[in-house]
Amino acid sequence: MSRRNPKGREVNGIVLLDKDTGLSSNAALQKVKRLFFAKKAGHTGALDPLASGILPICLGQATKVAGFLLDDDKRYFVRGQFGQITDTGDAEGEIIKIQPFEYLIDEEIRMAVNQFVGDIKQIPPMYSALKKDGQPLYKLARQGIEIDRPPRPVTIHHIDYLGYEQGILSLEVSCSK
Repeated sequence: MSRRNPKGREVNGIVLLDKDTGLSSNAALQKVKRLFFAKKAGHTGALDPLASGILPICLGQATKVAGFLLDDDKRYFVRGQFGQITDTGDAEGEIIKIQPFEYLIDEEIRMAVNQFVGDIKQIPPMYSALKKDGQPLYKLARQGIEIDRPPRPVTIHHIDYLGYEQGILSLEVSCSK
């Protein structure tokens, strides 16, 4: 027998959650599951805790379609700081090196980012939501554990240059899973 919400109806559907930074996808999923009194719930692909964005959460019978959505293409809005290197490779880490860089020209940036469009091999960073034996890599990395991560095929469909100001580069990236 399925768990019912206080009104006695089974909950089925997809919630498009605007996940905030600092929250794991699983923590967000559990909050939505409790809020809707859902017996079954699943998301269609984890966002890193530092990432914000739309996280589709399937409830009840809708969990049957979650697998079809997992392999869909993704779109990211990315901001990167030039001249700082952190121990984690992301904004959460400690700055371990500040490196001066030359002023970049818009056209040079456009040419550089367009080199990544197409089929590439990507080694996933340790600080990511990718899982190894059920554990997100970022949790292993925080414990000082580093594992081999084989390169994965990724298709970069499009990179839109959105701007560059005071050492911060903004891009929109459309890519495969």
